[in-house]
Amino acid sequence: MKKEFKRIMSSVLKGLAMLLIVICVQSAIAGDNPNSKFGGVQIGVITYSFRSMQDQSLPAILGYAVQAGLSSVELMGSPVEQYAGIPDSKDTEVLKKWRTSVSMDKFKEIRKMFDKKGVKIHILKLGSHTWSDGEIDYAFNVCKVLGAKGITMEVSEDAAKRMGPFAEKHKLYAIFHNHLQPGDPNFSFDKILSYGPMLMLNFDAGHYVGATGLNPCDLINRLHGRIASIHIKDKTGPKAEEPNKNQEFGKGQTPVNEIFRLVQENKWPINCDIELEYNIPDGSDAVKEVSKCVQYCRAALSSKK
Repeated sequence: MKKEFKRIMSSVLKGLAMLLIVICVQSAIAGDNPNSKFGGVQIGVITYSFRSMQDQSLPAILGYAVQAGLSSVELMGSPVEQYAGIPDSKDTEVLKKWRTSVSMDKFKEIRKMFDKKGVKIHILKLGSHTWSDGEIDYAFNVCKVLGAKGITMEVSEDAAKRMGPFAEKHKLYAIFHNHLQPGDPNFSFDKILSYGPMLMLNFDAGHYVGATGLNPCDLINRLHGRIASIHIKDKTGPKAEEPNKNQEFGKGQTPVNEIFRLVQENKWPINCDIELEYNIPDGSDAVKEVSKCVQYCRAALSSKK
């Protein structure tokens, strides 16, 4: 009897989840702009989450975000540059020549496209500390045209040293994203941030848990003034039976709800971006799964607990 009850309840909950997804999609089709600011916390998505979708053009990626009910994105740079006409070449000199001479007109067009759909590009993932000076200037110029607060890249001491002066020059942030680096005893976020006042963190809470097993809320509380955004994913810790494993929201060891409450209660201007990395179930796709993540975030931020 209990098994039958659980089976029925599971079916009901799945049905409700799908209904919410359908409502989000129908709203997008109807032309309603999304609003994913819940309880004062801006929920967004890194568009890498849609990497498994067949159409990887920029308009399609924007459409996926709207269908999922999201009004904010961390935008991957590759589709942006492709839309703007970057040559299909692996020759770094060819790419450098294009980046340092291209008009900003296409990027202005991108800004208008996203604005029309009510989606804010708050961070742009574009650039590298190994780029030439002219290319780094280009990355910040594109960032400015798109209305983003800064560009993001992989965290390293070399990157921090290189990007600090450029960030100050352009009055935009250089924002560093971690993977498993915090698991290295010699790694220090404080050292990274010491290289300039315009350096910020694009803090991945899930990877932090996967690498260290520590509660990310302690670090968020201490460094909140230097955190531009938090990647929201749920992972197991390093000592779990399946260590450092991506899980559906609420099933791992990352204190997602606690992170939300911390940001919400302190009213910190920190974006929380969904990053879909767990395996997509059969019969679903990235848009549907991101939509489920959005509903999880909405429920968590609406809870009084």
